[in-house]
Amino acid sequence: QVQLMESGGGSVQTGGSLRLSCAASGFTYSTYCMGWFRQAPGKEREGVARINGNGITTYADSVKGRFTISRDDAKNTLYLQMNSLASEDTAMYYCAADPRCWFLSRIYESKYRGQGTQVTVSS
Repeated sequence: QVQLMESGGGSVQTGGSLRLSCAASGFTYSTYCMGWFRQAPGKEREGVARINGNGITTYADSVKGRFTISRDDAKNTLYLQMNSLASEDTAMYYCAADPRCWFLSRIYESKYRGQGTQVTVSS
């Protein structure tokens, strides 16, 4: 059974940092394209970052230079280090996995998606 379990969300002040984790099981993790997308209340889903099996990364312009996606294939875990957080980063963050790499803008259509972890940034 495939599972993607996000953790690490929470409340943080503007300018702060959080590190999200996504523990994966039930599929051949190292061969999958992994990523994060987010959704704020009343807004469209937004692809945040993506990393393929070779470690090549792609970021949304809105997070470039502030967020870092990484993967540990030995631990079947995906990470998202988020620095310099701003109020517009407030959203539910979801982990996504697919055998192929979707365009970042459509990463929410990945074969597998987690339940999400809430990130709230306040001043």
